[in-house]
Amino acid sequence: MRYRPIGTDAEDQRLGRFIPDDWRHVERYPITALAPEARPKRTPVVIGVNWYREFDNPEKDATSGEFFIAKGGAKSLTQVRGGHCVCLEPGGLTDKDRNYSFYNQGHEGACVGFGWSRCMTLLNRGQYYAARWLWDRAKEQDEWPETKPGDNNGTSVRAAAEILVAKGHVDWKKAFADDDYLTRGGYEADLKDGLAVFRWAKTVDDVHQALGNERADELGAVPILNSWGAGYPHRTYLPDEVLQRLIDEEGEVAIPTDR
Repeated sequence: MRYRPIGTDAEDQRLGRFIPDDWRHVERYPITALAPEARPKRTPVVIGVNWYREFDNPEKDATSGEFFIAKGGAKSLTQVRGGHCVCLEPGGLTDKDRNYSFYNQGHEGACVGFGWSRCMTLLNRGQYYAARWLWDRAKEQDEWPETKPGDNNGTSVRAAAEILVAKGHVDWKKAFADDDYLTRGGYEADLKDGLAVFRWAKTVDDVHQALGNERADELGAVPILNSWGAGYPHRTYLPDEVLQRLIDEEGEVAIPTDR
């Protein structure tokens, strides 16, 4: 599998999100199909987007005290390094320090499993999940025969969302820590820990409405919860203008709508 925008493998194995071959999910199930009063508020959002070189090194803003990436805006972006999936932090559901350390994907291409699992922890008020199990199952679900459990390939945001609907998720246990993909194949998922419905955003305004995060609205940026451990800030802001460019570049923006 090659990450299409760069025509080769991503130079950083953590950048494992792939672009779907079709956009039926976004076309059939946009968030705008729901009446405004029926749309979720203060919910985490999961994005799968191009990852540019300018996103690697967040800078602390002297005025706000927050970390930012691509502060120079969309025109400042240069080279796509691969694809990445992250969860965005909503208002009213602060991502805990423990989440920051727990959801560290290491050097695997497991970002989709970790981004969605972080989202489900926020939705389900602190329950932790087996992110690599979700990564494995999404590779079985997606449209690419070359993505299989046990390899380091990534997958799409859509594929993992479909697993959360069809199978649910797996509650984390300490005994899982050293399990490989074969052992993970025997985990038992619980539908109650998954999703019933999800929809897709096409604009930054849709994202802000779903997040309901006053700090994000104030800064004109969205808070990324990356899965790269202590080497990357817990919370990093991505300017709205840049996010819209990423959406327009075949970005997937998933909004859970059943809670």
